[in-house]
Amino acid sequence: MSLKSVKNKIKSIDKTRQVTKAMEAVSAVKMRKSQTSAIGIRPYATSALKILRSISGSMAAANHPLTKVRPVKKTCIVLVSADKGLAGSYGTALFKGAYRFIAEKGLTKENTAFITIGKKGHEHFGKRGWVILGFYEKWSDLPQANDVSFDAVRPLAEKAKELYVSGEYDRIFIIYTNFISTLKQEVYARQLLPVTFAGAEENVRGITPERGKFSEIGRDLDVAPVKEYTFEPSPEEILSELIPVLFNIQIYHSVREANASEHSARMIAMKNASDNAGDISRGLKLHFNKVRQAAITREVSEIVGGMESVRVRE
Repeated sequence: MSLKSVKNKIKSIDKTRQVTKAMEAVSAVKMRKSQTSAIGIRPYATSALKILRSISGSMAAANHPLTKVRPVKKTCIVLVSADKGLAGSYGTALFKGAYRFIAEKGLTKENTAFITIGKKGHEHFGKRGWVILGFYEKWSDLPQANDVSFDAVRPLAEKAKELYVSGEYDRIFIIYTNFISTLKQEVYARQLLPVTFAGAEENVRGITPERGKFSEIGRDLDVAPVKEYTFEPSPEEILSELIPVLFNIQIYHSVREANASEHSARMIAMKNASDNAGDISRGLKLHFNKVRQAAITREVSEIVGGMESVRVRE
């Protein structure tokens, strides 16, 4: 490789590093905002799930359309993925987790459909012949606080409830990436419908961090729930409003956790890319300097040799 080629390659890598450093900075800002919102919503999500567990003794709750369990013929999966790439192994890990869940449940393309959030999930499963019932994009990169609003989630929640209540699908799951820390995210699969109170308790334990200031929100899970509430005006009226709201909160929480995970993964990926570009650039500069020094030494040697030849002739 000529010196000019090496110099051009160094310039190209340095420009790439500037881009990845800028993307790292942008992702860091989004990550901090999304982490704050995801962790901040956990106490609300936990409280909602605890309420679901506590009303399990109510006959009205047992008769609610969203709690009725029936034989499973068709399954719907809500998949929360990214709209953009350059997030390291975030997308690969999510898809592997989804396929692992599909295999565990024995699902097939004939009895399973998807509602996809994010372009990556929509493109991946759409190209492979899976049925896509709905598609939502750009939830992970909204201009306002870089996060999705509760109202934005409502149409998705309504669609999921409609698919279940109509009997078209007998159970609905959500698969997303749960935020553990900046360096660690895990793919979770949770049942949304039918609303089961054992599942609600499992969800609470899953979103409660083991350490930190929010670790105490799940400490009272082992306390026996109230066996029966006294409702006013009537259990049917209250639960008809309460259970759908609590269901919406579960979806909202899952989407925010996925957003925090995505931005964290992208920041780490861009940092690694910047570091690698810096290492390659330093290696090429060292090679460039060695080759240039060797060329200079060779030229000096040729000049000295020429001068000695002239002196000998004289």
